[in-house]
Amino acid sequence: MLMSYAMYSGQHNHGMDALSIRYLGHQPIAIKTLLGSGKGQITFDRVAIDDAVRYAAEDADVTLRLWQAFKPNLHRVQVTTVYETLERPLVPVLAEMEMAGIRVDGQVLSRMSNAFAQKMAGLEAEIQEIAGEPFNVGSPKQLGEILFDRMGVEGGEKGKTGAYATGADVLEDIATLEDVNPKAARLAATVLDWRQISKLKSTYTDALQQAINPETGRVHTSYSIAGANTGRLASTDPNLQNIPVRTEEGRRIREAFVAGPGLRLVSLDYSQIELRILAHVADIPELKQAFREGIDIHALTASEMFGVPLSEMTPEVRRRAKAINFGVIYGISGFGLARNLRIPRAEAQGFIDRYFERFPGIKTYMDATVAFAREKGFVQTLFGRKIHTPEINAKGPTAGFARRAAINAPIQGAAADIIRRAMIRMPEATRDLPAKMLLQVHDELLFEVAEGETDRLITAAKDTMEGAAHPAVALRVHLAVEAGQGRNWAEAH
Repeated sequence: MLMSYAMYSGQHNHGMDALSIRYLGHQPIAIKTLLGSGKGQITFDRVAIDDAVRYAAEDADVTLRLWQAFKPNLHRVQVTTVYETLERPLVPVLAEMEMAGIRVDGQVLSRMSNAFAQKMAGLEAEIQEIAGEPFNVGSPKQLGEILFDRMGVEGGEKGKTGAYATGADVLEDIATLEDVNPKAARLAATVLDWRQISKLKSTYTDALQQAINPETGRVHTSYSIAGANTGRLASTDPNLQNIPVRTEEGRRIREAFVAGPGLRLVSLDYSQIELRILAHVADIPELKQAFREGIDIHALTASEMFGVPLSEMTPEVRRRAKAINFGVIYGISGFGLARNLRIPRAEAQGFIDRYFERFPGIKTYMDATVAFAREKGFVQTLFGRKIHTPEINAKGPTAGFARRAAINAPIQGAAADIIRRAMIRMPEATRDLPAKMLLQVHDELLFEVAEGETDRLITAAKDTMEGAAHPAVALRVHLAVEAGQGRNWAEAH
């Protein structure tokens, strides 16, 4: 799986069955044929021994044959170093983290679930008041009829069922129409708020209670190394990567993740790592200098773009600059930025145009990256990771997405490579400490440590993380790590 991921990231998935069909021309025995489905489904220990032997032996045989096919190709595709230094050594590290798990307080989650239910009820009442009639807020069909038929929003599209599309992207567009249709804009924005709380309740405060292991009192997520094209880790059962960090509700969910008795949680987080990598790869003097001098990068961008002195910076102007900074990394369009900031599209496009005028090196980097992807069919991180871009020369709606993915992949991928390098080195760096690494969430590592040893852990872990760039990659921007500690994850982050 990891050899395939190192060589073919972005081209296809890397599960054994799919690789067997693609590279060996062999269709493995489907597990469903042994276990059945529905109410009659059995567990593997109840499979007839002859069938179980055939299934297990085939797994071993296919794995060996794939290894024999892939091993020589690593060198030919020039990803041996990526596989040997970033993929394979991470396996035992993640296994330790999965076994350790993290303690979760079910009572805290239960109280939050009740609070979220009350908040949803309040938002439902507000939504129905704006709509001027009662309806099922969770029904996309009824919501579409109110927005497009009764409130007169233009451009509604009906799907095969005859119902209007009311996905998040549609509602975000409508929420920007305050000047044209203020009631519809307010309705869309409030429904988005309701959906967010509803998702937090069902996905986290309710589901996490079920995920607590009764024997350990902890949640043990499963990490996937080959889950995202760019090298970012994914986690499932439960997914701990997507707890919103920028909302008050998301931060409150982190309060339920607690340290064991006599222990503290310590969070270490790379500060604006993707912007730092962008400053390096696009060679932007102003950004590099700002990072060297510890200047607030979002305030600097706001000052450069909007002509506001740093001493007179308002939170709103800084927020807009932050959205543009992060949006540009993801190759955002004026359309997308208008959604994020809930402003007219022309104004958003003006911001982006001004940004590129002020930092022309970023536009040069983007154009060069897309041209490379179109010629080679992949992009690369600073560390040699290849991310294939099969749709980069496509026409139509997929073209914009493929272009944005190609622009972002080398930056997000380099950030993912750096934190992988830090994680691989961490057991050695902390071996003399009574501490365990529990979670990785994008740019953050979370540890559990004995109460009196937090300072020693922070020093060791911070040095490891800040020094995790490869010696061969002379980053022109310092990697900065912020640390925090507390009884729960919210306090520590």
